[in-house]
Amino acid sequence: MMGRPPSLPFVLLLFLPCLSRAHRSNPEDEKPSCDRCDRRLSCNCTYGGFTRVPTVTDGALTLDLSFNNISEVTDDDLIGHAHLRALSLHGNTLTVIQPSAFDALWNLEELDLSNNRLTALNHTWFQKLGALQKLNLVGNPYRSLGSSLLFQGLVRLRKLAFGSDDLVELRRGHLTGVSQLEELTVHANNLQRYDAGTLAGIWPLGRVTLSLHGPFLNNTALASDLLGDVSYPETPMVLLDLHLIGNESIQPFRETSRRRVRFLTTYNLSVSDEAIVELLKVSDGAPLTYMAVNNARLTGEGRWERAKETDHKNIDEFFIRDVVILNVWKFVSFMDLGFLLQYPRRVSVIGVFLLPCNSTRLLKNLQYLDLTNNLLTDMTLEQTLCNGDGTLKNLRVLNFSGNALKSLSTLSHLVAKLDKLAHLDVSRNGYNVMPTHCTWPSTLQYLNISGSKLTEVTACMPKTLQVLDLSNNDLQTFLVDLPALRELYLSGNKLQNLPNGSKFPNLQSLTIQSNTLSIFHDSELKSYQRLTNLQAGQNKILCSCEFVNLLQMSFRGQGAVALTDEEENYICDSPLPLQGEQVGQVHLSIAYCHQVLVVCVCCGVALVIMVVLVVVLWRIHAFWYVKMTWAWLKAKRSSSSRRRRQNRDGTDSEPLLCYDAFVSYSERDASWVEEYLVPELENPRDEKDETAATAAANDKPLQAFSLCLHKRDFLPGQWIVDNIMSAMERSRRTVFILSENFVSSDWCRYELDFSHFRLFDGKDDGDTAILILLEPLSKDDIPKRFCKLRKLMNSTTYLEWPQEEEKRPEFWGSLRNALRGDDEEEP
Repeated sequence: MMGRPPSLPFVLLLFLPCLSRAHRSNPEDEKPSCDRCDRRLSCNCTYGGFTRVPTVTDGALTLDLSFNNISEVTDDDLIGHAHLRALSLHGNTLTVIQPSAFDALWNLEELDLSNNRLTALNHTWFQKLGALQKLNLVGNPYRSLGSSLLFQGLVRLRKLAFGSDDLVELRRGHLTGVSQLEELTVHANNLQRYDAGTLAGIWPLGRVTLSLHGPFLNNTALASDLLGDVSYPETPMVLLDLHLIGNESIQPFRETSRRRVRFLTTYNLSVSDEAIVELLKVSDGAPLTYMAVNNARLTGEGRWERAKETDHKNIDEFFIRDVVILNVWKFVSFMDLGFLLQYPRRVSVIGVFLLPCNSTRLLKNLQYLDLTNNLLTDMTLEQTLCNGDGTLKNLRVLNFSGNALKSLSTLSHLVAKLDKLAHLDVSRNGYNVMPTHCTWPSTLQYLNISGSKLTEVTACMPKTLQVLDLSNNDLQTFLVDLPALRELYLSGNKLQNLPNGSKFPNLQSLTIQSNTLSIFHDSELKSYQRLTNLQAGQNKILCSCEFVNLLQMSFRGQGAVALTDEEENYICDSPLPLQGEQVGQVHLSIAYCHQVLVVCVCCGVALVIMVVLVVVLWRIHAFWYVKMTWAWLKAKRSSSSRRRRQNRDGTDSEPLLCYDAFVSYSERDASWVEEYLVPELENPRDEKDETAATAAANDKPLQAFSLCLHKRDFLPGQWIVDNIMSAMERSRRTVFILSENFVSSDWCRYELDFSHFRLFDGKDDGDTAILILLEPLSKDDIPKRFCKLRKLMNSTTYLEWPQEEEKRPEFWGSLRNALRGDDEEEP
């Protein structure tokens, strides 16, 4: 009988742990991490290839996840980031954001969800973001903002951007809760439905940017309604991607004129001459004070006659950049629009065309002229400035940067009569030589000649300058006196030293980054009487002890001059062990910073140690040991060599032992040796000596001993040390005649020394040395360095020469027994 099959729940329970383990081991489920966070807790995780929101350091304040492949933000992805102030998910593939994904971000102030794939917006995303101030929803394919509750809780919102080419409707109530904004950006190139008043509730409105390409072409009524809702006199308006061809496309501007808009800017504008004339007529008498045209394409033939009667005296500033005239061979000129130049005080014509002198003469009220990035040369500049006749008498600011000017002499001549000129910018031109003398307006205070090829600075510089920018040239020195100068910019040159501060008594700010500056001293900084701001990073810094200490004190605000650029800009270039280290993190040892002192101290300590060592060695007689060892080794070597030579030649006629004893004595004791010792041992007196009689009675004749005496037996012509060593080696015993004279005799000391070494040599034992005291002499009188002999005196009986005549036979008997080396004594 078969059992029942297990139930499905039971099977699932069996496999659940396995499934759970498989889920945990799936590497795709592991949350990625990003460790690109700086010390300001700003995490830059752009272009990281992340498909999920990565984990970052706790307490991160900004998190940039732009340009990744994140498609979903879950409820758990941002938990733990309550301190986050800014989050950017720009340029991902977001399609899903779970309702509570941002709930943990209570402190979030900036959120960027632009350029993703969100097809719908959910008000629950933002309901906990009460601190949000900036929200960007541009570039997502949603067709409508959806719920009226979308922005309901964003009471602190100040910057809002939304819309895309897919946005087709804006309904009343979509922006409920948005009451005031600093910036509003709406991308609605294909907007088809707009409820009038939808944006009217936003007030005050600091700046509005609108992209309304389709409405201006196809639905001017819609465009008019939208412009009417956001047009305010003090609100700058920026219009993008307009295509203005006929009169109809200009009609929405009636609303801006009616609402008295004063600031109008266009980007990516395509316009005909007919539309420009109609625009001038529509804005006739309007209080438009600022008009800017960027990236424009102009069509037509340049027919402006109908615009001459319009009134635009309120225009204060024209800004025109990058205007291209299509079909330029059909175009007449702009001369008929010259009347527009009578009123503005600021004109910027960038990357467009030249201003002839007759146009310049119309600029009667001009105070600011910017001709950046044009095709100006020295010759065409003469035309623009009317050969320097001072036409622009009210001009205060002049900018010719990014042109092809090459002569500073020509420039100074052309501006010399501009009596009110205070600011002159001729950066990014082709100046490579500075003349020795120039004539400038006495009012000139700011001069910018950066980005040129100047190799030296001469007295051409006006003495009235307060700000001078010579960055990114090829300067190697700067020796000009500029007493009024307050700010000096010298970055990107080849300066090796700071300029002399005494030439700039009023200088307050100096920027000298990216030069070849390696070191400067505190004395150089003190030469600047008023300098408070120095930027000297990105140089090839020599990290010496003095310079590192100076910079680190300045980083802490304890120096005389504050370093206002980043500490990271100060990198050690040398010495090699410190190369690449940040100066602020360098810690140099006392030994490294005070090498001379350390060497002196070390030498002093070494000298003291040497003196102490010498004294100690002297006290323990080390020098004597070394001296005697050397002499003994030398004598041993000489003796060995002599023996080998004699053995080789077969002339070794000497027996190994030739003497019974070598007698070591002082010359002052020679009389005793000659009168007593030699006769007694070498020539015994048989007939008179009691000892001899005694010996005869016992049938023991007295033995004669052969003695080695230095006066008699040393070979002439040999080194005396060799003689001493040879005599000792050829003698069975060594007899020391000890006395005060012996201790004070140098040669006796030598003989003691070599006896001492024979004991160490291992060839002799204590019985080879026989000590005879001619007079009472303590062992302490023997030098302490003869430790072996002192020990020998403690362990060996020595003979004392008796002064009494009757005790001498016993003395001689003992001496003979010692010389024979046996224990038998004469009776």
